[in-house]
Amino acid sequence: MAQRHRLSIPYGAPILAISFLACVATGLELSINNHAADFPLSTRPGISVSLSCLVHNSSRAENLLWYRGDGQVGLKEGNKVNISHICVYPVNESDNGVTFTCRLARDKSVQVSVTLDVEFPPQLSGEETLQIEEEKDVTLTCNSKSNPQAQTTWYKDNGNLTLQQGRHELRQTSEVFQLSIRKVQKSDNGTYTCVVESSLGKGTKDFHLIIEDKKPVFPKEAVIAAAVVVAGVIFFGIVARKDKLCKCFNNSRETSL
Repeated sequence: MAQRHRLSIPYGAPILAISFLACVATGLELSINNHAADFPLSTRPGISVSLSCLVHNSSRAENLLWYRGDGQVGLKEGNKVNISHICVYPVNESDNGVTFTCRLARDKSVQVSVTLDVEFPPQLSGEETLQIEEEKDVTLTCNSKSNPQAQTTWYKDNGNLTLQQGRHELRQTSEVFQLSIRKVQKSDNGTYTCVVESSLGKGTKDFHLIIEDKKPVFPKEAVIAAAVVVAGVIFFGIVARKDKLCKCFNNSRETSL
């Protein structure tokens, strides 16, 4: 008589299945600020952003969780059941692109997210004064943060910068704008201005480039210093041998007599 093999069912599987079916049957879902799907939220620095997460189609009390990126946000006891609020204040530039997610505590696959789109004008930084020896290469780096992205232009001494092929090179990423000059000359001396402009405003940054004289292969100062050292060694050598020289000189006089 053939034996029937029983399929083993992991402990707790019926409970998970029932919970899943209950979610499907009731259409359980979450919303943030009345958005049931993930969405971006445009804002500006310095203001407050309020986010409200609400449970829909639930016949029981549901606990909610909030996350900022991958980190969980601490909530007070009265701010967890069926509806939960968090506030971001003040919003700043570092919040741009940060995602806040509301999840169902008993089934974290039920969730909805909002991503902050923080708009701000260009903010520039970079080394302001660069001293470089003639005939060497130099790179001016203009760091820029802005949202939306901005356009960049370089100027020299408040006038248009004429780019020479083979000598000047422009490189650009989302936050870094570089002007490279090969084998700088005295004529490259001056003030270079990085101008970054977006729909929200304009930022400027001055870079002072100072071209120094090319140092000789054998610096004059080093040659003089070496000569002084050699002269000192000879002088102290003569002083150290003074007694011997005098003795030899006296001996030679006595012999001649």
